[in-house]
Amino acid sequence: MGDIRITRVEQSQTKIKSVPIAVTPEGFWCCPTPVGFQKSLKPQNPLNKLKPSPPAPKSSSQKKEVSVSERKAGPAPSRLVVSDAQQCNDDPERPPPSPSVPAQRAPRPKLESMPKKVAIEFGEPGTCDIKLLLLGKQGFCVKLSVHKDVLKEKSSFFADKLSEQSGLSCLQVDDCEDVEIYVETVGLMYCKEMKQRLMKQSVSRILRILKVAEFLGFSSCIQSCLEYLEAVPWNGEEEEEKVISTVLRLQGDGIGVNPVLKRVSPDTSNAPKDTLSHIVELVLKSNEERGRREMKSIVLKLLRENNSLPSSAGSVDICNDMIYKSCRSCLDSLLCLFNQAAEPEFKEMPSDNKEPVVKHIALEADNLSWLLEILIDKQAAENFTVMWANHQELAALHGKLPIAFRYHVSCISGRLYVSIGRGEVLPSKNTRQLLLQTWLQPLINDYNWLQHGCRTFDRKLVEEGIGRTILTLPLEDQQSILLSWVGSFLKTGDGCPNLQRAFEVWWRRTFIRPYAEAMPDA
Repeated sequence: MGDIRITRVEQSQTKIKSVPIAVTPEGFWCCPTPVGFQKSLKPQNPLNKLKPSPPAPKSSSQKKEVSVSERKAGPAPSRLVVSDAQQCNDDPERPPPSPSVPAQRAPRPKLESMPKKVAIEFGEPGTCDIKLLLLGKQGFCVKLSVHKDVLKEKSSFFADKLSEQSGLSCLQVDDCEDVEIYVETVGLMYCKEMKQRLMKQSVSRILRILKVAEFLGFSSCIQSCLEYLEAVPWNGEEEEEKVISTVLRLQGDGIGVNPVLKRVSPDTSNAPKDTLSHIVELVLKSNEERGRREMKSIVLKLLRENNSLPSSAGSVDICNDMIYKSCRSCLDSLLCLFNQAAEPEFKEMPSDNKEPVVKHIALEADNLSWLLEILIDKQAAENFTVMWANHQELAALHGKLPIAFRYHVSCISGRLYVSIGRGEVLPSKNTRQLLLQTWLQPLINDYNWLQHGCRTFDRKLVEEGIGRTILTLPLEDQQSILLSWVGSFLKTGDGCPNLQRAFEVWWRRTFIRPYAEAMPDA
């Protein structure tokens, strides 16, 4: 923030410029408005000519030097002056100019390089007992007329400095990063209703004030800034990150930052797990089509973001356990519904009575498809493949139901074939073999319906996934499955998956490029 020391400001030529400042209800001049303060930093038009300084007098002892502030009649309350000769302390030991040296015209300095000085007085005129000089890194200098009692009461930093030397009349802070906010923070020491003063500020400006207040040990200002940050909305993730990083820096100083941090951090350690489980359960049980679709997309997107963060590694197992628990629940419900729909009595029921069961089957199949998508993104779908491949009871009931009841289940099998074909899931050879043995024929039976009755079904993608899954098996198993497919394809044509590419690869492996002779003996 800057070092503080006792010093004096050397005389130098400066631009004289008025900077607008605001008056508070307490009746003192406060910090310049941001616009006015920034305008004072801008150089004047370089076309304006600077008047040359008059020649030095022949004898310095004949005329008494008068400062700009002395030439002004009666300082107005909180008057703002930019001076070319403002000094923190008069220097009686400064030697007068030598009369033997002829006066020379000073070289005309560049307007942009000349230091700029602003004087601000706080409190009642004439009652200030100490000067505070703020030197900005860009050559901007601000002199504040303030009160020792106010500095000691409000700022632990100033209290320590003033207690070291009781007779100080001037303090200087060098290399201020934010002179404007420094002046405003000192002005806030005179405010009785600080909350109202901060209310119309932006979050970014409050963070700047908080930084200066922390440096000065201005505890009441820090508390008011935290109350503001706790109540005001934050715009965007970038601003939220700035707020949280600033507040966390204050956490170890015994300052009450918990109200702000509660906005982004739960009170209990197991809250995220319980909350995620509750959200997933709400989505799985919802019957409203649009709401389900939107929330499934949102949750899937946010979980993908979590997967990309290194910090989520520790919670992966917990999340996977929760997802698999939901998978088992959906599978049990689906099996129960299939058993109900396969009963002879169910077939004799009116269509209106069947409709709730059909909708429930579609809902549970859609839930399983969504959970599978989550597990694939988390690279944790191998156990799901094992569960699905071993569900022969569900596959046996599949053939007993009308196609309109069961085709949603075949979409799950198709998605597994696609994921294996892409290398997103790497189940064992036995699992891949069992998956094709259990669920390929039910998928072929529903294929014609899937092409025309399922909007989300991608025929080319599924056919490529089935073919690649088959080609991962030993050559004998490839032959058995593909010869069975040839029989189905010759009977139904477009009503069967087109596995010609896989068939061609198998053919070349078997008849054109046999590798059996090159294989070592077992």
